Amino acid sequence: MVLTPALGAHYTCPMDKIFLKAAFHRAMLFAGGWLVLTNAQHDALAPGLGVSIAATWLSLRLLPARHPVMLWRLARHLPRFVAGSLKGGVDVALRAFSPRMRLNPGWIEVSCDLPDGARAALGGELSLMPGTLAAGSAEGKLLVHLLDTDAGHDTAIPREAAYIAALIGRRSQQA
Repeated sequence: MVLTPALGAHYTCPMDKIFLKAAFHRAMLFAGGWLVLTNAQHDALAPGLGVSIAATWLSLRLLPARHPVMLWRLARHLPRFVAGSLKGGVDVALRAFSPRMRLNPGWIEVSCDLPDGARAALGGELSLMPGTLAAGSAEGKLLVHLLDTDAGHDTAIPREAAYIAALIGRRSQQA
């Protein structure tokens, strides 16, 4: 049985809005990336349009838009992301050049209730944390390698999951 709206009724599907918003945001991201890569040269604009459309289509096919991502949330997250990147880089450099730095390597499985795309973003965030590397995902869990299993990641990882959940407008059940 198919339900159709009555004549003159206004019908909107929330997924359509999410899809269109995601398509627009992704297209702008890919177009902006193309402009940066080509220094906005005039002869690269036409191929860039084609590449941006193809990349947007492919990204929507491979990772369909299911949850709205607000750009202001991403912008608010950017300073935290950059600071985490710097902190992680300094930590790895100190470990590489200081033989006295403590190492207690190991693996953990991180359960998370995030959708696939957000789980991938969480893996990226965890890889920026000092001494961590997300190495895969299976059955809703991330496989994370730690340089020091005693470094207090048991509180930091759920906090990161909560930040990623907030980016997609969701509450993490781990926070």
